Amino acid sequence: MNSVTKKVLAEYGYSADEITSKKFGTGHINSTYLISIAGETDRLILQSINQNVFREPLIIAENVRLVAKYLKDHYPSYLFVSCIPTIRGEEMAFVDETYWRLTKYIPNSIAYETLNDPRQAFEAAVQFGRLSKLLDGFETSLLKPSIPGFHDLNLRYDQFKEALQNAHAELRSKASVQIEQALRHSFIVDYFNSYKDSPEFPDRVMHHDTKISNMLFDKDTNEGICVIDLDTLMAGKFISDLGDMMRTYLCPFSENEPDTDKIFIRQEYFEAIIKGYLKEMGSILTPIEKDLILFSGKYLIYMQALRFLADYLNGSVYYPVAYPEQNLDRTINQFKLLSEFFNKEKVLQSIVDECLSN
Repeated sequence: MNSVTKKVLAEYGYSADEITSKKFGTGHINSTYLISIAGETDRLILQSINQNVFREPLIIAENVRLVAKYLKDHYPSYLFVSCIPTIRGEEMAFVDETYWRLTKYIPNSIAYETLNDPRQAFEAAVQFGRLSKLLDGFETSLLKPSIPGFHDLNLRYDQFKEALQNAHAELRSKASVQIEQALRHSFIVDYFNSYKDSPEFPDRVMHHDTKISNMLFDKDTNEGICVIDLDTLMAGKFISDLGDMMRTYLCPFSENEPDTDKIFIRQEYFEAIIKGYLKEMGSILTPIEKDLILFSGKYLIYMQALRFLADYLNGSVYYPVAYPEQNLDRTINQFKLLSEFFNKEKVLQSIVDECLSN
């Protein structure tokens, strides 16, 4: 155990001789450790907060605290992974210029990096939908954005246009096809703007990062237990969570796959997502939201394509890259996924309609 970890755990009342720790998980944003306490069967998760991504970690702490209190008051049996307070009663410990949080480790749980069964997609959609449904009565204006504009398509499009204007000529030339695709699909921005201010398209409490690794499953039954990684828990449109599930669950390969022949949509996973999400959210979605179910996939896929493309044009300063053209390859990957989405639109919409009618 390193000296920093010892100092952090001391803020929670633990001494170095009673604790052991080891690196845990595969996350790239925050450093995570599994903590064992001598004489105790329960284990803990200690995690640092990456302040290059989350500039104001105390916003995360306050958002989680507010939601945890609401759920405890209204749905006390719901498993919500909130922070354990320090000995000073604070949600996070601040040690060596870094914020840390401590949470309970959920026993007999497992998180997956990839999906290999539509049932997993269904269970994840149920859990993400359930969290938003239970928070339907929560006042979303109380939550502050931990990443301002995170899923704001207008902002992401403006950032792309700015990157395009300032990009080196060589980068613009190499990305000319993808730039044309980005501009040609700007109707997605316009379509979103035609609805975004409607009272029938309300702000809800959204997780905003629904990749499968942010879900815990029971090791024995493979049923969903709860959602984790609440850094981006904030107000947003329902399309954020549903669309992100579509973007990350539908294709068997991630955005890092450069072979576009491997990029296709698994319809059985799409159906599983829709059924699982509507199982929880179907009773509270407005008619406009139901009309935008399929659009949510286009929204998130296009947004991520814009983000990769903008970063490439900016010289790859945000997303870590293993080779110079990786962000361009990621952009190509996402536009292929978007193309597959449009090609299968009628089939996918028929699945949505059938699920809504059941």
